[in-house]
Amino acid sequence: MKKIIPVSLVLFLFITTTLVAQNNSIKGIIISDNNDFLTSVNITLTPTDKGLVSNEKGEFEFKNLKKGKYVVNLSMVGFERKTITVKLKGNESKNLGKIILKEAIDQLDEVTINGVKNRYSKNNVSNSLRLKTPIKQLPQNVQVVGSEILQDQLVTNMLEGAFKNVSGVSNIEHWGHFARVNMRGFRLPAFRNGVNIQDSWGPLSEDTFMVDRIEFVKGPSGFMMAAGEPGGFYNVVTKKPTEEKIGYVNLMAGSFDTYRAAADFGGALTSDKRLLARLNLLYQNTGSHRKFEDTERIGIAPSLSYKITDKTNFLTEFSFQKLNTLIGAAYIFGPVDKGFGSLPKDFTMVDSNFPDTDIKEVSLLNQLTHNFNENWSVEAKYVTMLYTQEGASAWLGSIQNNGDAIRSVSIWDAISESEYFQLYTNGKFNTGAVSHKIMGGFDYTDKEYFADFSQAGTVDSPANPFNIYNPTYGDRVFPVFDRSTPLKERASLYTYGTKINSLYAQDEIGFLENKIRLTLAGRYTELQPKGDITTKKFTPRIGLSADITPQITAYGLYDQSFLANDAIDNTGKRFDPIEGTIYEAGLKTNWLNGKINASLSAYIINKNNMTTSDPTDPTRQFSILLGEVESKGFEFDMQAHITSELDLLLNYANTNVEIAKSDIPNTVGTRIAGHAKHITNGWLNYNFNENSALKGFGLSLGYQYLVDRSSWAWNADNKTELPDYFRMDGGIHWKNNKLRVALNINNILNKHLYSGANYGTYLYWQSEPGINGRVSLTYNLF
Repeated sequence: MKKIIPVSLVLFLFITTTLVAQNNSIKGIIISDNNDFLTSVNITLTPTDKGLVSNEKGEFEFKNLKKGKYVVNLSMVGFERKTITVKLKGNESKNLGKIILKEAIDQLDEVTINGVKNRYSKNNVSNSLRLKTPIKQLPQNVQVVGSEILQDQLVTNMLEGAFKNVSGVSNIEHWGHFARVNMRGFRLPAFRNGVNIQDSWGPLSEDTFMVDRIEFVKGPSGFMMAAGEPGGFYNVVTKKPTEEKIGYVNLMAGSFDTYRAAADFGGALTSDKRLLARLNLLYQNTGSHRKFEDTERIGIAPSLSYKITDKTNFLTEFSFQKLNTLIGAAYIFGPVDKGFGSLPKDFTMVDSNFPDTDIKEVSLLNQLTHNFNENWSVEAKYVTMLYTQEGASAWLGSIQNNGDAIRSVSIWDAISESEYFQLYTNGKFNTGAVSHKIMGGFDYTDKEYFADFSQAGTVDSPANPFNIYNPTYGDRVFPVFDRSTPLKERASLYTYGTKINSLYAQDEIGFLENKIRLTLAGRYTELQPKGDITTKKFTPRIGLSADITPQITAYGLYDQSFLANDAIDNTGKRFDPIEGTIYEAGLKTNWLNGKINASLSAYIINKNNMTTSDPTDPTRQFSILLGEVESKGFEFDMQAHITSELDLLLNYANTNVEIAKSDIPNTVGTRIAGHAKHITNGWLNYNFNENSALKGFGLSLGYQYLVDRSSWAWNADNKTELPDYFRMDGGIHWKNNKLRVALNINNILNKHLYSGANYGTYLYWQSEPGINGRVSLTYNLF
C-alpha cells in the first residue's frame, strides 16, 4: 500500500500538470483609442500557425499552448498594426486585458504574419469608400480582391481577369487600352481611390504595379454620393505610404516575348515617422499571340504622407502612365455563315505597319484628414486627371463570303480632363441605448472628353482585297490623318462634359448593442451636362442589417441612382439622365473564427433611360433610346481557409437582364447583351506546411465557366450564338522570407476561347491565347 500511494500520487500529478499545460492560453480584448470594441481584427500567433479574428466584443483567446515565447500580431484595415511579445511559463496563462489599436488614416493592407486565417478575405473596406462599418455588417454586397489573390494569379492589369474573383463579373470585348467590365448586366464605372474616373472610352486599364486592392461594390451605393451605377462599380485602391519599411523588386517573363519589371519602395523618411513615402515603378514590353501586336507600358507612382499634428494628416499621390499599343488589333472578322472562331486563334487582321497609338495618363490626389476628437473626423480630397490619346483604330469596311475583306482605319485622338473635390465627415454618438454612425458631405465632379473619329480611310480596295483565308501582309498604304487643327476644334461632334454637385447624409442607427442596424440616408444630385439643361433629383437609401447569430447576418437594401448619360444621338444631343432602383436582400456568414466567409444575395434592378447602339451608325459612336431594363439574379461568394495549408475562393452568379419597357417594337422581354446567365469561378491554393519536406512550395489551380453568354449582341432568336466558355489556369510557387518564385500556366487545356457578336452582315470576335505561361521572381530587400 505504501508503494502504491506514491506511485498513484506521481501519476496524478503528472496527468494534472499535463492537462494544465495543455490549457495554457493567451487572451485579451481589442479596443480602439476611443474605447470601442473592435470586431474582426486579424490576430495571429507566431511561431505557431494559429490565427483567429476578434468577436463582436473585441475578445480573442488562443488555447492549448505550451510554455515558451510567443508574438501576438494584430492587424485591421484603418488601424496601426501591433505586436505583443508574451512568455508563458509552465502552467501559466496570460490575460493581456484591453489592447488599444490606434487609427491609421492611410493604412490599407490587412497584413498578418504566419498562419494567416483567410488570405483571400477582407473584413473592411478602404477609407476611400467612407464607411466605418465592417463588410459583414453592411446592408450591401461588397467583395474585395486583395493583393494576395492578385499575386497568386500573377495578374498584371484589369484586362487579365482580376474581376473573375467576384461573382457575376465579366469582361466585354476591349480595344486594348481600357477594361470594359460588366456586372449584373451593366457596365461598371471605374473608380480610383473613391473617385469616379470613368470616360466613355476609358480610363486606362489599371495596372497592378500600384494597386493595393480592388473593391467591387454591388448596387447604386448612395454613400458614394450618386457616383455609382445601379449595377455597382469597382474601386481601385492604390498603395499608400506606411511606417513599415518596404522594398520589393519583381521581374517577370512569359510567352509572346513578355518582359516586365516592377518595384515597390516605402517607409518612414523621418525618425519621428511623421513623413512617410511610397514609390512604385513599372516597365513592361509584351507581344501577343497575334502578329505585329506589341505593347509597351511605363508607370511611376510616388506618394507622400505627412502627419501635420497628431490629429491632422496630409496625403499626396502622383501617377504617370504611358502606353504604346495597337487599338482594335484584337478584333477578328468573318462571314456570318462560317460561324465564330472559324479562323485560328493567332490570326490577325491588322498589318505590319498599322499605326501605333500613344496614351498618357497623369493624375494627382491631395487629401487632408482631421480628427476633431475620438468620435468626429473630416476629410477633404482633391483629384485632377489628364488623359491624352493620339492614334488610330482598326475596323472592317466589308467582307465577302469568299473571305475578301476591305479593312478600314479611323483616327482616334482624345483628351479627357477632369477635376474632383470631396468633403465629407464621419461621426458617432449615442442617444440612450441607441448608437448613431453619421456620414455625409459634398461631392463635386467636372469632366470633359474630346475625341476625333471623323477621319477614316480604307486599307484595301476591291481590286486588292485582304483575304482572311489567304492573308498577305506588309504591302498596304495607310491613310495619313490631318492633325494640323487642335484636337478640341476637330472634336466638335464627339464632345461631352458633365458637372455634378451632390450632397449626401446618412445615419446608421444601431439597436440592441448594435446587433440591428438601420441605415437611413438621402442624396441630392445636380447634373449639369455640357451644352444641356441642368437636372436635379433627391434619391433615398434605406438599409437594414441584423445579426441573426454571431456567425450569420441578414440584410436588405433599397437604393436609387441618378447619373448623367454619356450617350449621344446622331445629332450630338445628350440623352436624359439614367435613373436606377435596386431591391436587394442577402445573408453574410463568418464561420470558424473567420476561416470561412461567404455571402448570398438576390436582387432586382430597374434602370431607366437606357440607350443602345444606333443600328444605322457603322462607327458605333451614336446611340438610340432603348427604354427601361430590368436585371435580376442571385449571387454567391466564398473565401475559405480550409486548413493551414489550403485556401479556396469560389463564386457563382445567375443573371437575367431583359427589356421591361421600350418604344422600339418587339423588344419588350428580349434580353440585353453584355452578360452570361451562369458564371462560376474557383481558385484553390495549397501551401505546404512548415513540417513538410516541400516547405515553401505551393500549388494553385483555378477555373472560369460561363454558360449562355453574349457580349455585344444576342442572335435574332434572343439566344446565344457563342459556345460555353471554360478555362483552367494553375501555377506552382516557392517562397521564403526574402524570395518568391512562381510559374503560372494559363489556359491549361489549350482551348480556343473567344467572345464576340453578330453584326448582321458579318461576325466579329476576340480570341484569347492558347496555353501560355509566365515566370515571376519577387525579391524582398528587407
